[in-house]
Amino acid sequence: MAWFEALITWLTAHPDWLTLSIFLIAFVESLAIAGVIVPGVAMMFAAATLAGKIAMPLPEALLWAGLGAIAGDGISFWLGRHFQGRLDIIWPFSRYPKLIDGGERFFRRHGGKGVIIGRFVGPIRPVIPLVAGAFQMPARRFFLCNVISAIGWAPTYVVPGYLVGSAMSLDIDLPPHFYPVLLASLAILASLYLVFFRLQWGLSGNGLTYQWLESVARRSRIGRNIWIAMSSEGPHGREFPLPSIMLALGCGALFALWALLSMETHAFDTLNHATQTFFSELRHPLPDRIAVTITLLGDPLLLTLCFTAGIILFLAEDLRAAALHLIAAGVAVTLFTTMLKAGFAIERPTGVELPPSSFSFPSGHASGVTVAYGMAATFVAQQYHRSRRWSIYLWFSLPIVLIAMSRLYLGVHWFTDVIGGILLGLSICGLTRASFSRFNGGLMKQTPLTRVGIGIIGITAIAYVALALPGALLRYAVIN
Repeated sequence: MAWFEALITWLTAHPDWLTLSIFLIAFVESLAIAGVIVPGVAMMFAAATLAGKIAMPLPEALLWAGLGAIAGDGISFWLGRHFQGRLDIIWPFSRYPKLIDGGERFFRRHGGKGVIIGRFVGPIRPVIPLVAGAFQMPARRFFLCNVISAIGWAPTYVVPGYLVGSAMSLDIDLPPHFYPVLLASLAILASLYLVFFRLQWGLSGNGLTYQWLESVARRSRIGRNIWIAMSSEGPHGREFPLPSIMLALGCGALFALWALLSMETHAFDTLNHATQTFFSELRHPLPDRIAVTITLLGDPLLLTLCFTAGIILFLAEDLRAAALHLIAAGVAVTLFTTMLKAGFAIERPTGVELPPSSFSFPSGHASGVTVAYGMAATFVAQQYHRSRRWSIYLWFSLPIVLIAMSRLYLGVHWFTDVIGGILLGLSICGLTRASFSRFNGGLMKQTPLTRVGIGIIGITAIAYVALALPGALLRYAVIN
């Protein structure tokens, strides 16, 4: 489009207007109906790329994008409140009846949380605030959901373009084997996900394995009593935690085998050193800053603060079983990781200014975030039908993968360390989830207190990273 190219050319020549442009693009992208007509995603990517190219501070770009998104959704909400009951006859809303109907169905299905989810859902994104206003959603509740969704939306839309622009300005020289290794790694990771979810489906209530084991267990009095005692009445029928039990046993056995091979043989030495060499060749100030930011999200202190906030939230919601299991999971991963590190006594890779003082295997960051995000996924997924839970686990696994990769990139762990940490964390998650299944009746509800608690956890994480980042950049700097 000629006007789009002209706009980008003009912004390139007048970068002083870029902050206002980012605000306006986010505003229009979030505005009712306008977000469908205007190519907001492409415009935001182009503006963010330019921001990275001219070295605009990323927090500044995120701030203006977030404010624009909040303002756009706010105006849409007001329009919906003002024209409630007449959206089907007033231009321009009357031209998009299917879009409005889709937004209404989505809002009826998800309620208030649909404002947060809807920010990331394709074509209905610009009409959800409009529908929320028309359905008389309380203004305070909408504002809270609006701000929370904008905090997640801004990085999603700004950071990719910003990184592209920054890379263009810095002219990063990637090693020739970077792309083949990247594609192969993504293919292996995707295969592992497919295998994992396929096994989970086979162990669900409709799976042949589940039904066969249930029939075997019910043939004896002891087996029947165990099956009934471990089962719980959830929102979608009675469930036995077979996937969780198999996850605990399977990952526990794999961890033991992985540790044995890592400690007693040299089978993984070549892989460890090749991985370290690969990532060391990628070290650069720009990705360094990103990797350090990601790795800080797995720091033990931050995880402890988040676990504490989660425990307090559960207690405030009178979900004592959930609080006790969260405490048990946190204590277990801390004790096991600390004792195993001391017992195996594997030295870390050398290459950063101030490496962590503890031993290397298993990775505490990997095990800690696996338990933290795994337990969070558990509490969220139990509210959904078995057939939809895989998507919850998929999204919550992404931070685990990113934090584990950041440890490899920064050169403070061997490849075997992060795999061992993830396996240990998954085993603890499975065991905790199997025990908690007996208390599924106490589900976490979408209450104002829940949203405030989640907001506090998010603000705590942002504040921790902002305060710790300068010192962490010095600690993880490459030794010259």
